[in-house]
Amino acid sequence: MAYLFTSESVSEGHPDKIADQISDALIDNFLAFDADSKVACETLVTTGQVILAGEVKSNTYLDVQQIARDVIRKIGYTKSEYMFEANSCGILSAIHEQSADINQGVDRKSPEEQGAGDQGMMFGYATNETENYMPLALDLSHSLLRELAALRRENKEITYLRPDAKSQVTLEYSDDNTPIRIDAIVISTQHDDFDEEAAMLAKIKKDIVEILIPRIIAKNPEHAHLFNDKINYHINPTGKFVIGGPHGDTGLTGRKIIVDTYGGKGAHGGGAFSGKDPSKVDRSAAYATRHIAKNLVAAGVADEILVQVSYAIGVAEPMGIFIETYGTSKVNLTNGEIAKKVEAIFDMRPYFIEQRLKLRNPIYSETAAYGHMGRTPEVVTKTFSAPGGDEKTVTVELFTWEKLDYVDQIKTAFGL
Repeated sequence: MAYLFTSESVSEGHPDKIADQISDALIDNFLAFDADSKVACETLVTTGQVILAGEVKSNTYLDVQQIARDVIRKIGYTKSEYMFEANSCGILSAIHEQSADINQGVDRKSPEEQGAGDQGMMFGYATNETENYMPLALDLSHSLLRELAALRRENKEITYLRPDAKSQVTLEYSDDNTPIRIDAIVISTQHDDFDEEAAMLAKIKKDIVEILIPRIIAKNPEHAHLFNDKINYHINPTGKFVIGGPHGDTGLTGRKIIVDTYGGKGAHGGGAFSGKDPSKVDRSAAYATRHIAKNLVAAGVADEILVQVSYAIGVAEPMGIFIETYGTSKVNLTNGEIAKKVEAIFDMRPYFIEQRLKLRNPIYSETAAYGHMGRTPEVVTKTFSAPGGDEKTVTVELFTWEKLDYVDQIKTAFGL
């Protein structure tokens, strides 16, 4: 029987995502000047105020206030009428040193025996319903908001947009789990004030349907057939959305973990990513399991795969690896047998994950909006500044966990 499935996304100007981006900017700056930094930074944003808290063990000193202001400015909170503005918001730092009790469980004389930064389970997922092996509803939700942000920055075709926005896409699937059409699209976008609310709502809906949607179709031609004249659009369904961002809602690091991952497909272990250095397996092992799942699907092991790994704090070896293929396996092996082969190919001890995916680099700011998974690997050069005039320029590889660099090895192991 055909069914509906929905995923959502939020923009870079959403309060929770502002918090994530500030936390990850702090991570990048610490790692740029001290690659061995241990960092767990949480951010709270509200009307005219940013609060930074967390634990750090690092040999560098940073101007955390300036880093936060730079992030807020880049997002687009640059006007006083937003009631949250880069130059004028108050910033309180309550960052302190990491617990020695935790640190002794992570650091080891031999780096290979580095313990997991916490207990817990992490999941990675991949499906072949899109070219980037991501769930389609989430992929489209992200695309809508990335393009909306591009329209905001261009300030030509649509000139009233403000930074805060959310999207949601509902897909209809056939009996054989193939997406056949878009049933509904929800977009709520913050905007400048209008004189008349009915005219405002009509204008925003017209612009979304006639300007944004065609740009999405043009950038996703492989999914053009899913767009149809029966899509149920809900554009700013509550009416006015002038008050937004941290003035409309308080934002916290780590509150958009489903947006960050798979939009409700697969599973999630519950741990957030942003603000955590890669010794925290909440982050590094989630990237590693995505890397495994994506390469397994790309190699043809199954059409859809979920990978779980679990850890005990301070222990290097994972508790175990679990594989679910949802009945789509293309190999004559049980899920348990597939998991055994995965264990032989991928070393899931924290140190080896960090090395394999090059995670002790300042690569995290780019992950903090529009999803950590399904992104395009690329090499970029970044420059960081520290108090006293120190500068550090580094060339780094982003989204290494999205590389299809183990496909041949997997095919050999599975006889494909």
